Amino acid sequence: MRVLAIDYGRRRMGLAVSDPLGITAQGLRTLEHSTRDGDLKKLARLVGEYEVSRVIVGNPLHLDGGVTAMSEKAAQFAGRLRRRLSCPVDLWDERLSTAQAEASLREMDAKRSTRRKSVDRMAATLLLQSYLDCHPVPSGKGEACSPGGIP
Repeated sequence: MRVLAIDYGRRRMGLAVSDPLGITAQGLRTLEHSTRDGDLKKLARLVGEYEVSRVIVGNPLHLDGGVTAMSEKAAQFAGRLRRRLSCPVDLWDERLSTAQAEASLREMDAKRSTRRKSVDRMAATLLLQSYLDCHPVPSGKGEACSPGGIP
């Protein structure tokens, strides 16, 4: 039972997927935004390729838990994904995930250009790992979702 995490941003989306047991998160390539439909089709292909059974979208709330302009955009994006996929799509609190990713990359002495390219993927990986830590997968196989509604 795999989970796909999306760190949704204005220009690109960081992606991470769990291992088949739903224990660990691995970063995938970062997707640059194209069109709404193009983004949804690319994600639907990934869902099928990795046999994903749940998708989580990072919800960038204020530190006090309040809604931000970007969290509203993430919620809209999650709604579009729900209409395209047959699996659950949930929002997951991602407060400080990007800051944590940047700090981790600095600690690894990553060059500034490398950090820019890696921060979205790492943020998605941190987001997914926090989700997996809070939602242990029960034993047994979950059903993979399919890219329903994709022409």
